[in-house]
Amino acid sequence: MFKKTISTLAATCFFLIPFSGTADAARIYKTVSYYTLSGTTPAQLDKALAHKGPYIKSTGSRHPGATTISFDPRLKLVQDGRYCKVASVSVDVHAKMSLPRWKQRSTTKSIEMALVWDTLSRDIQRHEESHIVIARSHATKIERSVKSLPYRSNCNLLKQDIEKTTYNILLDHENAQRQFDRAEAVNFDHRFINLLVGRLQKLEQAKQ
Repeated sequence: MFKKTISTLAATCFFLIPFSGTADAARIYKTVSYYTLSGTTPAQLDKALAHKGPYIKSTGSRHPGATTISFDPRLKLVQDGRYCKVASVSVDVHAKMSLPRWKQRSTTKSIEMALVWDTLSRDIQRHEESHIVIARSHATKIERSVKSLPYRSNCNLLKQDIEKTTYNILLDHENAQRQFDRAEAVNFDHRFINLLVGRLQKLEQAKQ
């Protein structure tokens, strides 16, 4: 159920790297928006997901959920005598998440539909939250790597080192996000069935 749409869960990432200003502690800024689906059968909801899900340019298709991520680094360099060094660096992560909301969820009389939807929507949210976790780990990697760069004779040379280091980590980040999407797509059927079984078991236990 919902296999055709959900098997290609993905996120898109855009990277903004303006190094300037003073440094604060790295933070995660997350905003969540919802789009509404309407339907009373699994087929109708699947069709609604395929037509109303956020469009991702990099894949050329719509997806059940999407997270747009940007990195906002702040860097302070200090010329200390004959050397230039990194005084402080922090990288904030900005994430904009788009998730589905089922209009008839509160009025449906179908236990099966409610069960499947609750399981599905929570898995979509978990997937998108995971993209933020991946981004946060790479933001931390940028901070540590830039902070550990050796001193240079002038700040222009150090800025070149910073740009190269950051560029390589952002490439790693993009690859990590894509690998995560591929793994999630391959394992979707098995994961979703296990989630459904687990939820059913909890419902049965609650009835006892």
